[in-house]
Amino acid sequence: MPHELRAQLERLEELFTVPTDLLKRITAHFQSELTKGLSVEGGSIPMVPSWCMSFPTGHETGVFLAIDMGGTNLRVCEITLPEAKGEFEIVQSKYRMPEELKTGTGEELWAYIGDCLKSFIEEQHPGEMLEKLPLGFTFSYPATQEYINHGVLQRWTKGFDIKGVEGTDVIPPFEAALEERGLPIKPTALINDTVGTLIASAYTNDQVRIGCIFGTGCNAAYMERCGSIPKLAHLNLDPDLPMAINCEWGAFDNERVILPRTPYDVIIDKDSPRPGQQTFEKMVAGLYLGELFRLVLLDLHENPDAELFKGQDVGRLRKAYSLDSSVISAIEEDTTDDLAEVAAFFTTTLNLTASPAELELARRLAELISTRSARLSACGVAAICNKMEWKTCAVGADGSLFGMHPYFRTRLAQALREIFGWGVGDVPDPVMVRAAEDGSGVGAALIAALTLKRVEEGITVGVRNPESIYRGTKDEERDERVE
Repeated sequence: MPHELRAQLERLEELFTVPTDLLKRITAHFQSELTKGLSVEGGSIPMVPSWCMSFPTGHETGVFLAIDMGGTNLRVCEITLPEAKGEFEIVQSKYRMPEELKTGTGEELWAYIGDCLKSFIEEQHPGEMLEKLPLGFTFSYPATQEYINHGVLQRWTKGFDIKGVEGTDVIPPFEAALEERGLPIKPTALINDTVGTLIASAYTNDQVRIGCIFGTGCNAAYMERCGSIPKLAHLNLDPDLPMAINCEWGAFDNERVILPRTPYDVIIDKDSPRPGQQTFEKMVAGLYLGELFRLVLLDLHENPDAELFKGQDVGRLRKAYSLDSSVISAIEEDTTDDLAEVAAFFTTTLNLTASPAELELARRLAELISTRSARLSACGVAAICNKMEWKTCAVGADGSLFGMHPYFRTRLAQALREIFGWGVGDVPDPVMVRAAEDGSGVGAALIAALTLKRVEEGITVGVRNPESIYRGTKDEERDERVE
């Protein structure tokens, strides 16, 4: 590699490498911020009580609808929970979220979701007269919840910027869209995909204590004790009651105290719809990894000390967010001596011809960016374990980075070993991160089932208008329980 490129690569390695001592310091600060988020004063990490107040037993039954509003697709599912413990059946359809919808109006958003639900029902149950179906709504954006069937959007993430929705309860306009279309559907639980991941994973593995998403966005959920949530003290809940907490940890270190941001992270934040917010997410989430890669390559092209792709037209490389995290994965998967697949990517996608040295630099850059993502992500997992004093537990993880990147999970595991100081003999690792069950589908259905169950048992705390979500109960019995 020419001296100029070697010098630039060494600079990038210094910028993106997170050594063990820094991992430990980030973890300690992360833990204190998790605790602060549960306090009355609060902090950058919202630590949202989800009002999901139990783990599944494995014996939940019924038919439920679930929708998952993600950053790219809207997924509609019908889930059947049979008598067999831990089993489920699922039928689903995906609908692409139109890009124009992400900056449109709230009315357009709810109308689109209502139309997709109607299409799904007509496709799966043609000509049938359906009774009211309970629905779990996976709404993977920061929302304040005073009830499990209620949620006030705090702020859009994942590239959404729909006016007039932030600061409002998302359930009433969604219900109105359902009613306009004559759909026999009742939103029973509004959940975050991370809480769904926690519950779905615990449904099949009772050692699971944390649910994580490492994908377009990043987040975690775990089960806290109500007595350790000072901001709920005014409700006088039993301190031993469990409460699933949606951390919304993408907002960690918005104060810029400890995370090792690079000049490229600063650019991403400055040009984002919400500068100064979601600092952690912008450094680790899949939505931003391809953009980091693009910004570095463009900077090296324009740097007279590097002159990457010298004399070539980099017009395609100038388009913001034209590369996503799948590019990072594909580049790292190329283990050929001549990096032929990386070369083909530059030719076909960016119309650039890369020299062997430029190919090697590009591959190492992809590795640096994704490794930093995995290592910083481990800090959040470790912080929850330390806070709860868990020496061993299972973690259910979902998302495109965890599922599709060839090395993300091994790098995450290695970072956890460094943070906790596990020795070579600690096999298997005391904290195991494994692929999750379908949190946004099965998890949403399970939480709807758990909500119905506790309401039918007369436990209505955290449920708005509990009488409206009863099923299979005579009116007089229902009225008596509600009273």
